Amino acid sequence: MERRLRDARVAYLSMEIALETDIPTYAGGLGVLAGDLLRSAADLGVAMVGVTLAHRHGYFRQRLDAGGRQSMQPIVWSPEGRLGHIDARCTVNIEGRPVAIRAWRYDVRGINDHVVPVLLLDTDLPENDPDARTFTDELYGGDDRYRLCQELVLGVGGVRMLRALGYDDIRRFHLNEGHSALLALELYAEARARTPHDPGAAAERVRRSCVFTTHTPVPAGHDQFPIGLAEKVLGRSEVEALRALDCCGDRLNMTLVALRLSHWVNGVARSHGEVSSSMFPGYHIASISNGVHSPTWTSPPFQRLYDRYIPDWNRSSFTLRYARAIPAEAVMAAHREAKQRLVDAVNERTGAAFRADLFTIGFARRATAYKRPALLFHDVERLRRVAREAGGLQLVFAGKAHPRDESGQALIRDVVEHGARLAPDVRVVWLADYDLRLAQLITAGVDVWLNTPRPPEEASGTSGMKAAHNGVPSLSIRDGWWWEGHLEGVTGWAIGMQRRDGGPAREDVDDAEAMYALLEQRVLPAWRDAGAWSDIMRATIAINASFFNTQRVLHEYVVRAYHNGED
Repeated sequence: MERRLRDARVAYLSMEIALETDIPTYAGGLGVLAGDLLRSAADLGVAMVGVTLAHRHGYFRQRLDAGGRQSMQPIVWSPEGRLGHIDARCTVNIEGRPVAIRAWRYDVRGINDHVVPVLLLDTDLPENDPDARTFTDELYGGDDRYRLCQELVLGVGGVRMLRALGYDDIRRFHLNEGHSALLALELYAEARARTPHDPGAAAERVRRSCVFTTHTPVPAGHDQFPIGLAEKVLGRSEVEALRALDCCGDRLNMTLVALRLSHWVNGVARSHGEVSSSMFPGYHIASISNGVHSPTWTSPPFQRLYDRYIPDWNRSSFTLRYARAIPAEAVMAAHREAKQRLVDAVNERTGAAFRADLFTIGFARRATAYKRPALLFHDVERLRRVAREAGGLQLVFAGKAHPRDESGQALIRDVVEHGARLAPDVRVVWLADYDLRLAQLITAGVDVWLNTPRPPEEASGTSGMKAAHNGVPSLSIRDGWWWEGHLEGVTGWAIGMQRRDGGPAREDVDDAEAMYALLEQRVLPAWRDAGAWSDIMRATIAINASFFNTQRVLHEYVVRAYHNGED
């Protein structure tokens, strides 16, 4: 295994990568997962290089008024002040004109000082026309044309920049979602140069080089472009090459390109692999369940706890399985400290008068309809009764709604309005501008992590995994990773009986009723019993944190994907 880890030569391409809180090159789970995987690669000494875009305008800074109305402000930052400069240049053709690309470098340094470099591609160069200079500015901004231009820069430009920097020995190109799928065009051109009279052999060489991870079970989440637009942006000969590879018809589907030209394809949870296989019949889609970077998502109180009782935990996440041997009071003391940190932050930001002795539920993720953030308020009188029986209830929400997602923005307003009506029995806050720093506070400081997606629309989810690293159990719908992480009453509780095979859909009222019943009959009684709760917290760490981490994820990729179909 150690030889394989050292010998892997992998380029990891992702439209977003979360490097630091204040480097706004990420929007949500896809980017956070990418950053966590690269951090584990650095810890394990894997020979890997990351490729993404500089996103000079980033995602957006979220502001909320008293009624929960979201406003968006650009994040002003400069790669020049934060990243290493690279002299290399490459060029791609976009709409028939050359577009120059440079790269900035960020070093992800592991626990043993091994470095995984991340290249952030940037078209803001004086030799480019004003339009081309903006191609790498906005993360998930603009129209279809803008998105396709970005994906051309990431895919084709990514390969060309790697070659310009001397990365000629890449054995695997890992496509984190379909945004970088056009790299196959460049690899195919390289392979055709080696075997000009055998296009089949060239295509097979591309397949052996590519690994593809798909992250969404929702058809709308797979980028597709009109073929006329593709011909305009990429060029007619490039589209003809994609047609020859059977990668497009009347539309350019980036997921289809990645599926056709990868030797390994996986979803990000076992259930997601099954859903993806049904969406794309005829393709073998395996599963490697997501994880999180253990040192990043373990709060300072729990870091000190593990340092004392599991000294090697930050070098081997698997050793967290020994958490059941940690004294119960030590675990509870660490949680009290983590919770007080969250309560102090909430009160400083909002003046909501949160208290550390009240039962606190966390819900933080992208604000969009299928995640159902307002499900908890389906029956406000029932929720008020739960709160009174508990002696008080605190709810912490956070998450951004996409600027064009009006329904997602309305959900934030809905939660805030319900909170105003439920006070003082239920204290509700929606913390603005959800980022890495805030996520670390919330996932560690609440008592229970709530997740209520509408199945089967949750590919995996990772926020509950972050909570688990701090002993916080989940109260979740059976979807995504919770099919694997759920042990009833041991690592948390499952809401409803949704069938994994996509059987009859449940209504919101059914899931809300099941959630209230669990809170009343199972969750709150356990929370009142310190001995029972400490057992649940230790089991959550030992069972879920020790498995749902990116150290295990990377081991699986190395053995199953990067060394699968060895050259």
